[in-house]
Amino acid sequence: MKTLFRGRSLAGIATALLIAAAPAGARAQEFVNVLTGGTSGVYYPMGVALSKIYGEKIPGTRPTVQATKASVENLVLLQQGRGELAFTLGDSLDAAWKGDEDAGFKSPLKKLRGITAIYPNFVQIVASKESGIKTLADLKGKRLSVGAPKSGTELNARAILAAAGLAYKDLGKIEYLPFAESVELMKNRQLDATLQSAGLGVASIRDLASSVEIVVVEVPKAVIDKAGAPFVSATIPANTYGGQTAAVNTAAVVNYLVTHEGVKEELVYQMTKNIFDNLGELGAAHSAGKAIKLERALEGMPVPLHPGAARYLKEKGLKVGS
Repeated sequence: MKTLFRGRSLAGIATALLIAAAPAGARAQEFVNVLTGGTSGVYYPMGVALSKIYGEKIPGTRPTVQATKASVENLVLLQQGRGELAFTLGDSLDAAWKGDEDAGFKSPLKKLRGITAIYPNFVQIVASKESGIKTLADLKGKRLSVGAPKSGTELNARAILAAAGLAYKDLGKIEYLPFAESVELMKNRQLDATLQSAGLGVASIRDLASSVEIVVVEVPKAVIDKAGAPFVSATIPANTYGGQTAAVNTAAVVNYLVTHEGVKEELVYQMTKNIFDNLGELGAAHSAGKAIKLERALEGMPVPLHPGAARYLKEKGLKVGS
């Protein structure tokens, strides 16, 4: 009996020593909650791809993907420490850092830290052909969905419409709906148009174009110039969507991946590294991923870089501020 007890004691001590000697990552996994957007947008499939990459390439991590209302909600959740990585539009990120209450931020979100610029979002205004809408001015009196309330898309909608001399009160009806719901209402002739700020080839608009004849409405350069930074002029190439036979000028704004100051430097270093080490997989997840370029990682970054991201980008030869 004593021998058995002693054997168990020795086994217990050995187990304890093995646990003590094990790497920290083996004892406690690092949670990486990726905050995205609606499932029919671009953020979500890109977030799923990143989660898969991190799970395979960064030992000791446990990635999850959370569908959200996108930019504004993502940034608030990061500030609260309820995520480790988030997608956001540049104008929303700038507004969060400054504490723009009209944009949905009651106070400055000073815990936010940048990782990298990714791809541009294109402001895509798509009308049903039968609505008769061909220009921005034609939206007057029509039914338009502008995205979830105070989402990055809705902030873009306000800015572009204002620059075109239009206010919400000038439209026949405003709906604050995510992309997929907007498309369903258009299919049922309950909406005339939808404004979606997303990467090119967004699934919701492709779905719409496969069901009804569409018109992609131009945002003229003069309107974009009036809207000002962070908007730039860009082109939606011909045949991006079914029935869209000509290239269309519109506004674009850069997207970013961001984190918060409480995430460990080494983890953010690995997250940043594995974005750029796996661009092929991100491009396969969605065509927007093909626009991510290392040399543009710091383009217009409106918040301080996280030390982990700064370390990686410096190693790659980018000029990172002190």
